[in-house]
Amino acid sequence: MNAAEKALSTFREPPYMYNCAQTICAAFGRDDLLEPMKACGGGRAPEGTCGALYAALTLAGDKAPAVQEAFLAAHGACTCRELKGGAARVACQDCVRTAANLLEKLGL
Repeated sequence: MNAAEKALSTFREPPYMYNCAQTICAAFGRDDLLEPMKACGGGRAPEGTCGALYAALTLAGDKAPAVQEAFLAAHGACTCRELKGGAARVACQDCVRTAANLLEKLGL
């Protein structure tokens, strides 16, 4: 199972019911971040950043700018409001998949 599949298996799925930010942390074995990331789903991450992206940026460390750039290239936006509104209407699952794949490519 790749990282995106791991993340999506816990995204709003029993028994976990994790939000987008938590799924990324769980997929990469960062259970220590599950509680803090609980407040970062649904557009509530700092500056309205997509929760999945915010978690990926947190895990990426010094490679965060590259992750953000690639996420923006993939979806055209980085905030939940922009991703959900307008013509694009990117699904949360797609954001989770992209964030997980980007981290996996970094070898995290």
